[in-house]
Amino acid sequence: MSRALPKYNKRRVVFIGGAAAVALSGAVIAGSALAGTPSKSGTQNVRTLAATGTISCPDVKSQLPAVPASAQAEVDRNLTLLNTQIAEANKRLVDTVGQGGPNFVQNAILGPLKDKRVSTIDRIAIAIGRKGTKPTGLDALAGCTLNSAGTTGSTGATGATAATPSATAAATQAAGGTGTTAASGAVGTISCPDVKSQLPAVPASAQAEVDRNLTLLNTQIAEANKRLVDTVGQGGPNFVQNAILGPLKDKRVSTIDRIAIAIGRQGTKPTGLDSLAACTLTK
Repeated sequence: MSRALPKYNKRRVVFIGGAAAVALSGAVIAGSALAGTPSKSGTQNVRTLAATGTISCPDVKSQLPAVPASAQAEVDRNLTLLNTQIAEANKRLVDTVGQGGPNFVQNAILGPLKDKRVSTIDRIAIAIGRKGTKPTGLDALAGCTLNSAGTTGSTGATGATAATPSATAAATQAAGGTGTTAASGAVGTISCPDVKSQLPAVPASAQAEVDRNLTLLNTQIAEANKRLVDTVGQGGPNFVQNAILGPLKDKRVSTIDRIAIAIGRQGTKPTGLDSLAACTLTK
């Protein structure tokens, strides 16, 4: 009995070791298969990006002056937002392949991205300026371009030709004509809440800045209505919201914020004005 025990143990060890080896081999094979097989959606996105190109934007962080410690968190948060905006624009570039006309990328992706970046960069400059010297000229970094595989259509003959009727219509409207009005009647017009009537008493020292930004709000609405006419028939059912109303709201938030800050320097800063930023399309 004592002689058989080692033999039995030996067989048991061999059996267990063999089972473990089989299990380990299976795990390695399975792991290798998983590691070597990229996700279908990930591969598709990479291939689509390669086919459509990618969006490239100037680096803002490297162009900033020294950032006061009290502004660092806000500046970092907006720098992160700039990266998020580029990632979202690149995703949209993939999601909308084949949509719209030759100016679709410029009008529906690069244009709105620039508007968002202007607003975000402006918040960075304001944050730095609260405790230091507000940097100027950063808006020049807002524009982005489409690299290699894609084309924006903004510099070609087609883009210039398409823009000409709209420019003429805008001039007609400015002169009191009906060129743009007739086109707007077919697509609707953009309506925004009135900001001026909701303001408290404006300190005399802030009046010029407030008036300048109130004028800018009107300019932004006029530009959005012009864009509404220029892009008739482009994009899908959410085009107006994503490419016109959304960017307009971003611009208005930034402009309204500057109005509130100007009033707050010499008086009580008004709150809740951001609720007036969103606009609607009326038929």
